[in-house]
Amino acid sequence: MLKKINLKEAADSINDLYIYEKIGRLNGNVLSIVNVENRTLDFHTHEQSDELFYVIEGGFQLETDEGLTRVNAGELIIVPKGKRHRPVVRELSRFLMIELEGTLNKENSGDKYN
Repeated sequence: MLKKINLKEAADSINDLYIYEKIGRLNGNVLSIVNVENRTLDFHTHEQSDELFYVIEGGFQLETDEGLTRVNAGELIIVPKGKRHRPVVRELSRFLMIELEGTLNKENSGDKYN
């Protein structure tokens, strides 16, 4: 059965910060929505998978060894596997994240990933 998802409505239905709500799976990838505010994670690397951040609302900066890249609502950024990075989020922001199942865990997601 096909399932249609409205990303804005799905993000609005999440009341807590830092809870990764899994909304789907695609070819071994997990699609999660998360609300984040005032959080900077430690630098980390995903050795087995690229990681996609799509900003539904708000915006953030993605920090790499090359510097900061601003990503705003309606934009997405793909972090290639093996690239050292960390999200720097000041304002309330809502993201769709897509990554290979097992890429995110408590160590690289701020200890809230299930």
